[in-house]
Amino acid sequence: MDHFGILRAMDTQRPTPEQPIPAHATKIFTGKIFDVYQWPQRLFNGETATFEQIKRPDSVNVLPITQEGKIILTRQEQPGMKPFVGALGGRVDQGEEPEEAAKRELLEEAGIETTQLVLWDALQITEKVDWVIWTYIAKDCKKVSQQNVDAGEKIELIEVTFDEYLDVVAEDDYRDTEISLKLLKLARHPEQLAATKSTWLS
Repeated sequence: MDHFGILRAMDTQRPTPEQPIPAHATKIFTGKIFDVYQWPQRLFNGETATFEQIKRPDSVNVLPITQEGKIILTRQEQPGMKPFVGALGGRVDQGEEPEEAAKRELLEEAGIETTQLVLWDALQITEKVDWVIWTYIAKDCKKVSQQNVDAGEKIELIEVTFDEYLDVVAEDDYRDTEISLKLLKLARHPEQLAATKSTWLS
C-alpha cells in the first residue's frame, strides 16, 4: 500500500489475521455467520492453555462516486439495531471474490453498475476474529435498476461531498469505524488526505 492509502495490484491478496487459526485447531461451533475454533497453546512458563478464535465471512464496503463528485451512502434500518449511516455493502458469499461481492451489493442496494471498481483498503478488523473488510471506490457508475434489498433491510440512499463525508464518519451513527479511523489518520497529513480526495473523485 502506498502512503496515500491506495492499494496496488500486488496488495490485493487477503490480509493475514494478527493471530492466525493454527492447522491443529478444532472447530467447536458452526453458526450461520460465526464459527468458533479452539486449540491448546503452550505459554511462556511451559503451561498449556486453551486459546479461542472466531472466523466469519469477509465483508465489503462500496463507496460509489457520482458524476457530480458526490459519495453515495446509505441510511439503514435493520431488525434489532439502531438506525445507522454507512457505506453500501455486505457479506462475501461462499465461493465469491470480494470484487464480485462489491458489484453485487452495489447493484442490489443501489441499482448501480460500475465499470471501474478500485480497491482502497483491506484489513483484518480485530485480532480475535478472522474477518477481512474490503473497501472499494466505485467510479463510472450507471443506474440500471431499482433497489432489490433483503426483507431485513430498509435502505435510503444519500449523497454527500467528500468534505461532508469527513464530518459524517465522525458521527455516532456512522457504522463503518474502519473507514472512520483510516480517514482520521489521513487527516493528520493534509497532503495525503488531499491526494485521497483527488483519487476518489478523479
